[in-house]
Amino acid sequence: MEITILDKKIGINHPTYFIADIAANHDGDLDRAVELIRLAKLAGADAAKFQNFRAPQIVSDYGFSHMNSQVSHQASWEKSVVEVYDNASIPFEWTPPLKDACDEFKIHYFSSPYDYEALDMLDPYVPAYKAGSGLISWPDGIVNMAKKGKPILIATGASSIGEVARAMEMTMEVTDQIVLLQCNTNYTADEGNYDHLNINVLKTYAAMYPNVILGLSDHTQSPAPVVAAVALGARVIERHFTDSNDREGPDHKFALNPDTWADMVDQVRIVERSLGSSRKFITDNEKDTYIVQRRCLRAAREIKAGEIFTRDLIEVLRPATPGALMVWDLDDVIGKKARTDLPFGKDLRWVDLEE
Repeated sequence: MEITILDKKIGINHPTYFIADIAANHDGDLDRAVELIRLAKLAGADAAKFQNFRAPQIVSDYGFSHMNSQVSHQASWEKSVVEVYDNASIPFEWTPPLKDACDEFKIHYFSSPYDYEALDMLDPYVPAYKAGSGLISWPDGIVNMAKKGKPILIATGASSIGEVARAMEMTMEVTDQIVLLQCNTNYTADEGNYDHLNINVLKTYAAMYPNVILGLSDHTQSPAPVVAAVALGARVIERHFTDSNDREGPDHKFALNPDTWADMVDQVRIVERSLGSSRKFITDNEKDTYIVQRRCLRAAREIKAGEIFTRDLIEVLRPATPGALMVWDLDDVIGKKARTDLPFGKDLRWVDLEE
């Protein structure tokens, strides 16, 4: 199974596709957003992603203001949830210049829509859609993205397997261009989050949906989880991206910066090369090693023509000279006569033996 996003083919036999989620790290500045696009491309990202939402269409002021306190990553926010979402939102008017910037820097433009109006607005500009983990609780939103006829990436953070199955069943009725992303939606940058990534869920997804491309949407900073996910078959990686983890804002602390992003990509490219083939064979770069590390049958002393080979006349030693008899030929050699004189240490060959 493979899908195509513009000029990129995505699938198990293609290079991993990297999405730099700029999200709210534009800090309300269009020029800054454009610069982050440029930096993401230089760091090795295939796509720069934003998020299109309006606070009133995604969060309830009443609901959050009547909670006892802000929890999880929101606990560190100095402003109310609605204020943070309002400040992090990007105007619809930014969409054409962001798309133009992505075209200029030769990187794909993505955005996650969080309401139907944003979905329709984005459709002329994006080659695919990303459904954030929260939409698992609103599968109609996912299905409406899928109905646009473009590839859809579905994140599954903070979801049960039953909820994932329900969303997948509904989406698969509409399209087969799906990337299913394992995700953990803790955005605190806490070291303990590594204990909860459960990247092995990718094995479960692979068994449930063998024809679906898999990926990881991750909010930790080490390259190790990404490398592990790729080794397990993930071919789409999404992580947040910033130019500095020292900036203030909801997404900067756990994002990757240009240096850490580039390191992640480099390590994954090495993993892709290293995974290689599932066939076991002697590779081209092992052929010399094959000779010097393997053993063959050799004369344990000088042997005269006509002598009968016994076990004590044969040693099994390196190197395994091409054409020499190997240890599995030993039983067939014992009891045969030497055709000619053989010096001590010479490799044994069938031509050295009488029939």
